[in-house]
Order: sequence, then structure tokens, then C-alpha cells
Amino acid sequence: MKWCEVSIQTTHEATELVAEIFRDLGASGVVIEDPELINDYITSGKWDYTDIPIATETQVVTVKAYLPVNGELEGRLMTFRHEVELLEKRGVRTEPGTVSTMELADEDWSDTWKKYFHTEKPGERIVIKPTWEEYSPKDNEIVVELDPGAAFGTGTHATTSMCICELEKLVKPGMKVFDVGTGSGILSIIAAKLGAREIQAVDYDASVLKIVQENLEQNNVEKIISVAQSDLMQNIHGKADLVIANIVADIIIRLFDQLDEHLADGGTLLTSGIIEDRIDDVLNAAAAHGYSVVKRMENKGWACITFIRC
Repeated sequence: MKWCEVSIQTTHEATELVAEIFRDLGASGVVIEDPELINDYITSGKWDYTDIPIATETQVVTVKAYLPVNGELEGRLMTFRHEVELLEKRGVRTEPGTVSTMELADEDWSDTWKKYFHTEKPGERIVIKPTWEEYSPKDNEIVVELDPGAAFGTGTHATTSMCICELEKLVKPGMKVFDVGTGSGILSIIAAKLGAREIQAVDYDASVLKIVQENLEQNNVEKIISVAQSDLMQNIHGKADLVIANIVADIIIRLFDQLDEHLADGGTLLTSGIIEDRIDDVLNAAAAHGYSVVKRMENKGWACITFIRC
């Protein structure tokens, strides 16, 4: 089979949303080339040697996806461009928005793209590794096995990495946790490995649930975490000590309407996926529902905010 590499140049803000559009179109792989992330690697000392120069222009991210060359390709490309236009209409900056396509030779690129994904340590203890790499944990490190796939979240994006750092501090043994908008299930898996005793992971997109279940089994936490399709907390039962919502500002704002029913007294809400332009909107919604900020982190134009009931 031949493949079409579809590439778009866009903003950091739009990166994950564009990737989700690709995945909804059935892309068999998505690659994000973020010059800020590459600079971080070069300066972190994680590579013994590299001849890659420090990027001076870091505002534009390139997102690539691979679609089969068949009778559906033209329609998928038209849908992709339309969905990107809708992002702009919803206030998400996507410029420059330049789209290019290139047909690839009939080759097994499914192994080639693996060079983009390596073992990462986003927090002090949590290590995220793809299944094809070997890693021996050091000291008190906790290893999560997760391959890039059709669901959001491998730990490299700022929104997820900030959540991981906070979960290392927030999760206590025996906790009950709700993960709203679970994506790949990465945050639920981490909470389980940190000692949570019961976790309900939900997502509005029913198509990701099979992937989540596979990720749970890969990490041997399927007995701790239950998975369900849900619009916010509609299909969540009981009250949790910790609610995680790594989604987007508009959904987090809606979440406050349901939170009192599902957050235990003294419980904590961990939110992320909030672009800096929407921070005040989320803070205002929280205050209106009686929630105050415990901690606020910002990284690369994104915010991660922890709340408790006033």
C-alpha cells in the first residue's frame, strides 16, 4: 500500500487539536515536529552528541500524518482542511496553516516513525517508555509503557507532563480517582501505579476506549481502573478524592456544574489543557462555584491548575 504524508504548519495551541483531526480521519500515525521540544532535548543533556542546531524560530510546529492512498484520500484531505478552518472559527489560532502532501513509496514506514519516540521522564519518578525500547528503572522510578497511537496523550505535551508532575505529589495510597477525558489513559495508569485503589476513567469519544483498555492491560492495572464512555461525569458513580481533567477550557468550565456531586469533602481537582488566553475564564468559573486555586503552573502557553473547595 502507498501512503500520503500530509503535513501542516501550525501553532503550539493548535497542535494537539490538529493531531486529533488527523486521528479522526483514520491516520495510521501522527508525528509532531516541535522546535521548542527539540531545543529542550539539545539543552537537557539527554543526548551525548547531536549536530542538530538550536532552532531560533520556535513558533511554528509541523504536524504530519499518514493516510492510505485510495479512493477516500481526496475526501479526507477536503475534510481535514475544513476541520482546520472550523478551529479558526472557534478562536484557535492555526496560522500559518500551510498544508502540503507527498506520496511515499510502498514501504513499511510504521517502523521508521519510531525514531521520533523515545523513553521520557516527565516527572521525578514517572518514566514513559514505548514498548520497543528497553529501560531499567532506577531508585524509586515507576515505568509506564505507552506507544503513540490513536488516542491523545503520551506524556510529552506540556499539558500532560505538568499533570504527571502534580500527580506524583497528589496521589496517595488508597485514593479514589476520577479521570475525565482520559484520552490514552496515561494519567489513570500513573495514578494506579502511584497507589490509587480505585479509578474511573471516562471519555466522550467511545472510539478511544478500546485503546485505553489495551494500555491498561499493557501496564497490568486493568483491575484498578474501569473505563466508560461519558459526557463529562454523567457515567461516573460516587465521589473521588481526586478528579483529573486534562481537557480544554470550555469543557473544564462545564465540569464545575457537576463537580460537587462527585468530589469528596476535602478533595482536589487537577485541571490542564488550558491555553493561557483562557486561564481567567477557568478561574472565574471556579470562583463562581466556590473553588479556589491551590497551585498554578504554566508551560509553553498552557496552564495546569489545581483547585479545592473554598
